[in-house]
Amino acid sequence: MRHDAHAVNSLQVQPAPGYAGDISGTLAWRWVQSGEAVLVDVRSDAERAWVGFVPDAPAVAWKQWPGMVNNPNFDAGLLAAVPAGKKVALLCRSGVRSIAAAKRASELGLEAYNILEGFEGDPDSHAQRGHLGGWRLSGLPWRQS
Repeated sequence: MRHDAHAVNSLQVQPAPGYAGDISGTLAWRWVQSGEAVLVDVRSDAERAWVGFVPDAPAVAWKQWPGMVNNPNFDAGLLAAVPAGKKVALLCRSGVRSIAAAKRASELGLEAYNILEGFEGDPDSHAQRGHLGGWRLSGLPWRQS
């Protein structure tokens, strides 16, 4: 697994190659509440509809279901979602696709951060997500449609 408990529980930025860093959901939410950052959900439309979403977070899919093909409108959607001078915190299911999205956002000139553990966290011993870390398990705001 890519994440360690210390990094996930920290309110510090963890260095990362190719983008501004890895952060916990707690730190991302603090930044959103203070107006420092915009949280952008890079999961597919289907994931947000079936699993849940963060209220008021712009949705700009990195890859789209079915087929999980790259979203050709990602760059334009991301740039439209993040006002000049704000950080962007990127959220996916487990904190993997959001790394690729953070690298791309950095190439576009944004100060981009990956949210460790994503929305659902890592799979547990039964290969189920939602029990080991993640945005929802941390008690951060989310809803289902």
